Amino acid sequence: MAILGILIPVSLFLGGVGLVAFIWAMRNSQFDDPQGDANRILTTDWDDHPKP
Repeated sequence: MAILGILIPVSLFLGGVGLVAFIWAMRNSQFDDPQGDANRILTTDWDDHPKP
């Protein structure tokens, strides 16, 4: 039972880190166009000269 004194704070800390990472990703526009990314991989158009 003493291990619960360690595991509970560690799990809360890791959950908080995950929440902070998710909020950071939302604020930095990481999820702006998920449908476009999903469709872009299925196209047969090849760009031989990508923009720099």
